[in-house]
Parts: sequence; C-alpha cells; structure tokens
Amino acid sequence: MILRDVRRNKLKTGLIVTLFFVFITLLIYFLSLWLFDSIYIAAFVGLSFSFITAFASYYNSDKMILKINNARPATREEFLQLNVSLESLCISAGLPMPKLYVMDTPALNAFATGRNPKHSVVCVTTGLLNKLDKYEMEGVLAHELSHIRNYDILVSTIAIVMVGFVSILADICSNSLIFGNRDDDSKAGAVLMIVGLVFIILSPIFATLLKLAISRNREYLADASAVEIARNKEGLIRALEKLETENEPMQVNKATESLFIVNPLKGKEKDSLWSTHPSTVNRIKKLQNIQ
Repeated sequence: MILRDVRRNKLKTGLIVTLFFVFITLLIYFLSLWLFDSIYIAAFVGLSFSFITAFASYYNSDKMILKINNARPATREEFLQLNVSLESLCISAGLPMPKLYVMDTPALNAFATGRNPKHSVVCVTTGLLNKLDKYEMEGVLAHELSHIRNYDILVSTIAIVMVGFVSILADICSNSLIFGNRDDDSKAGAVLMIVGLVFIILSPIFATLLKLAISRNREYLADASAVEIARNKEGLIRALEKLETENEPMQVNKATESLFIVNPLKGKEKDSLWSTHPSTVNRIKKLQNIQ
C-alpha cells in the first residue's frame, strides 16, 4: 500500500514538473519574442529559465516555504520534549530524523515539507505546543511523518513553489501589457497582448489545478498511517478535536495553505470540490472507525 502510494506520488510529481516546464517555457518564449524579436533568443531564454526554476524548485523549495512562513529552528535546548518525541516516532517509522522548525503563532497547526525523507522538515506552531499534551503532539508529528514517508511532501512542496512562479510571471506579463510600449511594431504588440491575456487567465486556473492535484485523500491516508506509527489513535483524534474547536485562522501565504494539517486560513473546513483539506469532523470519524 505504502509503496504504491510512493510510486503514485513520484509519478504525479513528474507530471506536474513536466506541465510546469512546458507552461513556463511557452510563457517566457512569447515574452522574450516580444522583447528580442528573435525566435532563437526567445527559445534559449525560455528553456534556460524553465530549467533554472525547475532546479530551484526541487532543491530549494523547502527553504523557500520555511522563509515565507517565518519558521525558525526548534533547537534541542529550547524544545527538548518535541525533539525527543520526534526522534522516537522516527525510529518507529523507520525514517531519518527530519529538521525540526517552529512558527511563533498562537494558532494550532503543523506541516511537513522537503523533497524526500533524507531532506525533510517538520514544522509546528508554538500554539500547538502550548495546547496539546504529549500524546496529542505525537499524533500530529506522526501525521507529518506519514506525509514524509509517503512522499506527499515532494508533490505538495514542488507544486506550491511552481504556483508561486506562475503567479509572478503572470504579474510580469500583466505589467508588460499595462506599461509596455511597442508602437514601432504593432504586430508584436498584438501578439504580446493576446498571449499575455491568455496566460493571465490561465495562471489562476493552472495554480488551482496544481493544488487540486494534491488529493485530499492524502490527509486521510496520513491520518491512518499516523495511527500505525504512533500506535495510538486517540492522541490524533483529540488533537484534531482541539484543532477544530480551539483553533483560529493564522496569517500565512495562501499558496502554502495545502501544506498544513488543517487549513490555516479558515476556522473550520467543509468538504467541497475546491477545498484543500477534508473536514476535520470527517477525518475524526474515519479515525474512530480504525480497529
């Protein structure tokens, strides 16, 4: 089951990266064609930019996400029990110890990121540390370790960074349309306008599809795997109950919302086609049915 999910996530990551590569190459190609009036230069710039952004997404996406969310290292001196709990769960799961970070916020939340188990990060909020007991915290940590073991982090982290790149490029294209001036070549200007409008329209759709590619079922699977790792479903159930009743929205970059154990931008998540998380109530019901 786990090996099948890992293979599926790796295949999904390859598909996302390929679509992103083609999309960005075409966008940069048309922008460069308008700027340089040369097919060869435009093709070179488009391909070069796509290779660089794909490389940066794969190797530096975790650092970008930690920086965006103002996370800091959870040192052993300051957070001894948290480090000990994570080390114990890693032994149980057969995983290397991920880097451990915290976010200074009263909201209750956590996320995992990285590209593989050897290069992974678990981040929790200080609000979570203050509100959860040891077993509840272990349930949350086990949930995040499940995402790491299943390679969910690879899919979600790369998708998030690529969504950011697409949004930035759409803004550049939009500004070019507004402030650009190509009176000397009305044909090139018309091409840019058409291409720019197409990509401006496609950009939010592309970003939404990338998020939806990260199936909500991964949260159910991570919950079930967490019970296997922690050997205690009650801890995660109580933790989710607190996240449902005692939590509050937190200020995070919208592009990263799908990473967290519960949606950080909403108080309560309802199941819908466009939601990034399944409802906490439904997750608790599924956990209670585990024998």
